[in-house]
Amino acid sequence: MNLWRLFDGVARAVPARECVVWRGRRLTYAQVHDRACRLANVFAAAGLGARRPRAGLEPWESGQDLVGCYLLNGPEYLEATLAGYAARVAPFNVNHRYVADELAYLLDDAAAGAVVYHERFTPVLAEALARLGRRPLLVRVADGSGHAPLDGGLDYEDAIAGASPVPPDLAHDPDDLYVLYTGGTTGMPKGTLWRQDDIWEAALAAGTFPEGATVADVVPAAAGKDPPPSFLPNAPFMHGAAHWLALRAVLTGERVVINSVVDRLDPDDVWSLVERERVTSMLLVGEAFARPLLDRFEASPVDVSSLRLFVVGGAVTSPATKARILRAVPHALVLDAAGSSETGSALAQVATAGTRVEGGVFSALPSVAVLDEARSRLLRPGEDAIGWFAKSGRIPLGYLGDPERTARSFPVVDGRRWSVPGDRARWRPDGTVELLGRDAATINTGGEKVFAEEVEAALLDHPDVRDVVVVGRPSERWGEEVVAVVALRPGAVVTDDVLRAAVGARLARYKVPKAFVRVDEVRRGPAGKVDYRWARARAGDPR
Repeated sequence: MNLWRLFDGVARAVPARECVVWRGRRLTYAQVHDRACRLANVFAAAGLGARRPRAGLEPWESGQDLVGCYLLNGPEYLEATLAGYAARVAPFNVNHRYVADELAYLLDDAAAGAVVYHERFTPVLAEALARLGRRPLLVRVADGSGHAPLDGGLDYEDAIAGASPVPPDLAHDPDDLYVLYTGGTTGMPKGTLWRQDDIWEAALAAGTFPEGATVADVVPAAAGKDPPPSFLPNAPFMHGAAHWLALRAVLTGERVVINSVVDRLDPDDVWSLVERERVTSMLLVGEAFARPLLDRFEASPVDVSSLRLFVVGGAVTSPATKARILRAVPHALVLDAAGSSETGSALAQVATAGTRVEGGVFSALPSVAVLDEARSRLLRPGEDAIGWFAKSGRIPLGYLGDPERTARSFPVVDGRRWSVPGDRARWRPDGTVELLGRDAATINTGGEKVFAEEVEAALLDHPDVRDVVVVGRPSERWGEEVVAVVALRPGAVVTDDVLRAAVGARLARYKVPKAFVRVDEVRRGPAGKVDYRWARARAGDPR
């Protein structure tokens, strides 16, 4: 499977079908195809493309130029992604919250040949480029923010207007890259390199097409979707879950309805789009998305008869919140999808109205395993041991430019190559997998390991807790002690003793927070990811 060949086939099969809807713009498949082809020719005219075949490269090497998508959500993000595949360059995500030093690091690490950016990011980009010492091709998407173009840069609309709409005649290959940079929550961001054929199977096909399905298999199925489903991302495309789901939609003949408000979650905007555009599925990133959306819906319901699927993931979503979603939209399914940049969609749990689900417990596919502490053998169901969650089969090649991390995160165990993204897990006797949380967020208190996510889940079950993040801070007695940074619902008055009792009713005593720090809001990124540096500082960690 090559992603450009697939999109090209779908666009030719359903040219008049709506592909992307945003702020009154309704772009058909033919229009998105035309604009992507033109931008691909802009990249090619700048000398960007594929330089070395995959067969002659190490797993951590790219034989293609890379193009940064420094963009908020909008049609241009998806067009730039598709244009990259058409030109056989590898588009990659740029976190638009980065400061200049972080952005310079990212662009240097990727050796970016081009950057497509929203005008509002001009000051930070200019500062980063001054540190970089070289100048990639710059393509500016105007957004009315008033910043002058950077020297030598192109205007997006002018550039595509002057380029050919004929697709580049290139040897598109299943080995062409899909590149996703990690968020840097466990160190500096790392560029995860996937073969397009593998990311299709691991994340985009999402079990809806059989293994090995070809373009000739998928295009007729896409053309037969009448009316096509409509997906609402809610989260930024710069994060894997939203990008995968949106890309899957446009590759399979569906429609992407992009949020009108793109710099934050706006519940009024979300529900109005669901009702007006007849949205059928949407993404929720944990409690940070689900709770404010449910609060708004319960206060003022809208017509949600079109909604069939909520995909939750990227952060803990408690069973109580899933049940609340299903009370609001009882005819829908809630799919809890667990995965990472290094695994794709790896685990799933489905909830329907009236069913009881456990938090963090998932059905396991044959490609899933739990490795022991030393990453030297596979644990088996029934072994009472905590290990490392792992996935084999369709996994990334490695990390761009980093052979050491590639070897560490993709070890060979029992004759198979595994992806080990850093999540702790254990088998349950029934063969399901319990995810315990990222090792980087694990707290070692008095020699006992506490997984922050299970403490957070216990606190989120309290009706007055609106949001929470659990971290460790240094302790002379315990080495580290558990601290909860808590945001309560407006007007709520809850004592520390009540919160301790809520945790103690579900978890062992050593997991109960030693302290609770009250905040008005838990600081999170636009995709719901916690700002751990902020949380540790609020908890009193001087590190």
